[in-house]
Amino acid sequence: MITAYCYEQRQVNATAINIDEPLPETAIWLDIYQPIEAERLWLSEVFCEEVPDREDRNEIEASSRFYQNKDGLHVNSLFSQKSGQTLKSVNIYFNLREQLLITIRDDDEQLIGSLLTKLQQAHEPLTSLQLFIQLFKMKVDHLADLIEEIYSTLENVGHEIYENDHIDEVFKLITIREDTNGKIRLNLLDTQRALNYILRDNQMKLDNDETKDINNMLSDIASLIPHTQFIFEKINFLMDAAMGFTGLQQNKISKIFSVTAIVFLPPTLIASTYGMNFTNIPEVHWQYGYPWSIGLMFASAAAAFGFFKIKRWL
Repeated sequence: MITAYCYEQRQVNATAINIDEPLPETAIWLDIYQPIEAERLWLSEVFCEEVPDREDRNEIEASSRFYQNKDGLHVNSLFSQKSGQTLKSVNIYFNLREQLLITIRDDDEQLIGSLLTKLQQAHEPLTSLQLFIQLFKMKVDHLADLIEEIYSTLENVGHEIYENDHIDEVFKLITIREDTNGKIRLNLLDTQRALNYILRDNQMKLDNDETKDINNMLSDIASLIPHTQFIFEKINFLMDAAMGFTGLQQNKISKIFSVTAIVFLPPTLIASTYGMNFTNIPEVHWQYGYPWSIGLMFASAAAAFGFFKIKRWL
């Protein structure tokens, strides 16, 4: 699906593009979502060089993620897409031209809709670089919000560790938060690389405000990355605490079984002794033999239990 955002009559309007029609002259942003082969052929008329496919957009080396050619500036950047409690990283391709921004993506991204809302409030057309900077501002703010959310979640995890009924949920929550924090850190580092590339190789095209915005974002990212490291350390501590508490609970259960077995060992010995079928056992024909053996078994069990209590092993 191809959507063109056109600046007309002092407002931005979204228009679905038919591949049989030319690109509108008033378009400032061309967003391509999950392009099919026919749309890729249409895009080949817009690009001077080959249209990047999904495999090209997912490359990790810097030379494939940030480069320039006849089509302008090319940037591939990771964005965080939240789905329930989990977080996934989606790759968005940017092509920055003089007056047109082209994005190609295979996944939905909530920030794209948020940027459109901001565009509708614009009183003048924005350049591709200004659109790019606005989207990255929202991206950094979104990542900061996700870090704050992890903080608040982990604060409650420490109390839930000592609730036996929730220990499985605690392990699941810690694992999800560790995965989320890892993806946030990856997105921050990827954003840092993209902004440094823009700042380093396109300094002549940036005005003072754009340079200031990029430097502010880089400063925010530099302050957020240590937070992700702290979260990793806190997650490791909580995981160790949860594992230790689980082991402690298992040791208590094993201790109960061990004590129970030892308490019932003397009664078992007495019952086994009087259960032997020898004719010369003195108490075999004794009138009080049965109550005597029962009482002796209870007394031996109580003595063993009392011994453990005195030793404070229970």
